[in-house]
Amino acid sequence: MTISGDGERRAADAEPLNPGDEAQPGAPGTGENTCPACSGSGTLNAAPCPECGGTGIVIEGIGGG
Repeated sequence: MTISGDGERRAADAEPLNPGDEAQPGAPGTGENTCPACSGSGTLNAAPCPECGGTGIVIEGIGGG
């Protein structure tokens, strides 16, 4: 990952998102949450969870309004 002079991540160097992620890790207004598909185990049916990529976490928006 490369961070530009103004502190922003460059899209070409950004980490790939898992299907359950709403944003890149570290994006403002986001945080880690337990994957709802695998309940944080990282596996479904003895295989890596397709929603979190086997990490057990997803990146979601936080806050309210």
